Amino acid sequence: VEHAFEEHKGVTAAVSGYTGGASANPTYDQVSSGTSGHLEALEVTYDPSIITYEKLLEIFWTQIDPTDPEGQFVDRGTQYTTGIFYVDDEQKKLAEKSLTDLDKSKKFAKKIVTLITPLKKFYTAEEHHQDFYKKNPVRYRAYSNGSGRQQFLKKQWGNKHE
Repeated sequence: VEHAFEEHKGVTAAVSGYTGGASANPTYDQVSSGTSGHLEALEVTYDPSIITYEKLLEIFWTQIDPTDPEGQFVDRGTQYTTGIFYVDDEQKKLAEKSLTDLDKSKKFAKKIVTLITPLKKFYTAEEHHQDFYKKNPVRYRAYSNGSGRQQFLKKQWGNKHE
């Protein structure tokens, strides 16, 4: 989901990585095996005078299936489940409100299962995982379309997810 954030004015960085597990310095192989306890994650750095945390949350919700407790699209396993990792009480409050508001909107027929939890430590993923959509545009498009992600997001959000 790097591209979804990077295209917004005020986002200064979107870095792929891992968080949520107990092991230090996890590798992609460890995380993707599902044994590290970490989730694949994105660290977003932004200028709050240009883009709000609430807007970042809105972008997040339109890029995922928040109702799938088993992963995301063709990526299966707890390492692919969705989560919001907050850094302070204000972010926690706003994240919980956004989840509650989305749930009340009845946008999804199933229960929203996205985790909201404090960020303990974020580990940057290996360089070849950064900006994958830019470095490998053909593979990225094939994956994104073949995974069912684009179809799901288009059905749920129309053009709002783009």
